[in-house]
Amino acid sequence: MRHGQWRAAVLFATTGLVSAHTLADDTSLTIYSSAEPGAISADLYRPVPEQSSYESRYRPQIPGYAMIRSDRTMELKAGRQTIKFDDVAAYLDPTTVAFSSLTDPSGTSVLEQSYQFDLVSSEKLMQRYIGKEIQIERQLADRFETKKGVLVSSRGSETILDLSAGTSWHSYMILPNWHDAVILPNLPAGLVTRPTLIWDVEAAKPGPHNVRVSYQTENITWWADYNITFAEGPDANHGTLDMSTWVSVINSSGASYNDAKLKLIAGDVHRQPRPRALPASRSPFRDTGESNNAFQEKTFFEYHMYTLGRPTTIPDNSTKQIELFTAVHGIQCDRVLVYDGAGDQWGEPDSPVAENNLFRAATHAKVYLRFINSEANHMGMPLPAGRIRLSKIDPADQTMEFIGEDVISHTPRDETVTILAGSSFDVVGDRRQTAYTLDSDKHVITETIELSLRNRKQVAVDVVAREHMYRWTNWSIENATAKPNKVSASVAEFPVKLDAGKEITITYTVKYTW
Repeated sequence: MRHGQWRAAVLFATTGLVSAHTLADDTSLTIYSSAEPGAISADLYRPVPEQSSYESRYRPQIPGYAMIRSDRTMELKAGRQTIKFDDVAAYLDPTTVAFSSLTDPSGTSVLEQSYQFDLVSSEKLMQRYIGKEIQIERQLADRFETKKGVLVSSRGSETILDLSAGTSWHSYMILPNWHDAVILPNLPAGLVTRPTLIWDVEAAKPGPHNVRVSYQTENITWWADYNITFAEGPDANHGTLDMSTWVSVINSSGASYNDAKLKLIAGDVHRQPRPRALPASRSPFRDTGESNNAFQEKTFFEYHMYTLGRPTTIPDNSTKQIELFTAVHGIQCDRVLVYDGAGDQWGEPDSPVAENNLFRAATHAKVYLRFINSEANHMGMPLPAGRIRLSKIDPADQTMEFIGEDVISHTPRDETVTILAGSSFDVVGDRRQTAYTLDSDKHVITETIELSLRNRKQVAVDVVAREHMYRWTNWSIENATAKPNKVSASVAEFPVKLDAGKEITITYTVKYTW
């Protein structure tokens, strides 16, 4: 350190913060997620190199919240008293805070409650001590120098100290705002070292009370991560899946939860918008009683609840993964190739679309894996929304290789799960319009479409050609060279079989009337 250089440090003689005596603590949290799986940037839940503390503090809010419940045994005295909790989440919603005595609920009442979040900082401390005496220490070569004086100003890049207290003359020292140490006699009123809940409580019964504190906090969320390994089946249209499922919990709420009871809610729970906070046979998925440490699933109102059978610690500013379900093997699946030549580029029309618009044709078929979430298929558990990562083992060296990623929404038991893996390299197609007529007087549009599908694989595959009838809601298909299936009010599909190295052409005419 150079001669006369100052380094920032603030020392306190006392803190002045006294909390009610806590004899025991039992914490539980229920986490609700409003996150779209796979849509949260990893930068929100991992350290970012070279990111400043300011940038870290003002990262976008994590889309989720939790209900925190803390049951404690505390010594209360008879009469009116102040209770302070300073180990609460920084992003709590003060309007959701509740304090109650489980020991004497009728005899214990809360008169007032407040939330203090004016956290101590060196800048705030210095401003509170303007006009008061402080002590500054600095290093000069091989010795320390101590100066006492009245703080006149502390802002920007300098501090002004009046050294003439108790004298008839004035002597001022102007020095940079970086000191070896600034010693203050105490912590000024109104400043706290951690976000603090304060209750004005009146108790009729003195002695130990079992009390409960509950509140909601933002900036905490969860989702499911499904790791799936695909294995080829007897042909190119079928296969099997092995799946392991994990819960990913992200906590940036400003508090850690030690040995907590964890519950997760899956479902769309309605909340009013909130402004951004400033800082028979058993399925292998079910708990068989062999372990009480796994997640237990149950229906809860119109949602599903997953309760962890053991305490867990979730530190602040952390990402934690916990196994949600036991790994499942041998799930039967279909591999589905879909050629969607025009793509779903429009919504439902308000009036007939008469313009002869031509949409760019896709060239590659999309690849989907599809399975039924049933007990007969080794499944049968309500699946929470989550991100799916697909892999496949390379038989040459038995390495696991990534083959795609998708997300699923909340999926009940016995429903079909469809996963988009990517695009097929070897199954391609073209789409073109060969005829178009418009009869405005008769309110009729006819359009003829030609689809060319080619299989460059060395094995036969099944392909679905998907077409969107976007011009109007009343339509019918005529003169089709392949049998169409009407799958929705605006979509028709043509399932065909493509032999190895072969090409097939599908033509159809669609007639719109209004």
